[in-house]
Amino acid sequence: MTLDRFDRQLLNLVQADAARTADQLSEYVALSPSAIQRRLRRLKDDGVIVRETAIIDPRYVGRPTFFVVSVQVERERPELLARLRAWLADRDEVQQAFYVTGEADFVLVIAAQDTEAFDGLMAAMVADNPNVLRFTTNVALSVVKRSLFVPVTLDAE
Repeated sequence: MTLDRFDRQLLNLVQADAARTADQLSEYVALSPSAIQRRLRRLKDDGVIVRETAIIDPRYVGRPTFFVVSVQVERERPELLARLRAWLADRDEVQQAFYVTGEADFVLVIAAQDTEAFDGLMAAMVADNPNVLRFTTNVALSVVKRSLFVPVTLDAE
């Protein structure tokens, strides 16, 4: 699918605030509200927009602690990696999971209620995935920026 300048503008705008109406978006994009609705529907149907979610302030839900975890596996056999990927994808506490190059094989961003809950999650990960060799953890002392915003250039590359 080819994205034109209007699509790219819309993607940046809805990433910043998906609750904006087509009328509000038309103030920023030189298209009618109905044209904007059609484009957004097409972007969703074509899988460019995967889903819309709400970002909540952790202070109002018990201030979860954020952990950045590097995971090393013993063997990179496809079936073992698939098992770990499925396990990670199934855990709500795992906000992000990246398969990476370098010393670690995976880098995770985890939100847990506290260190005890995190410890339980990690114990379960190791017990359920014997291919996990080791993991190292960084505890976030504060959150400087938290986002899933993907910068979309306005000109096609």
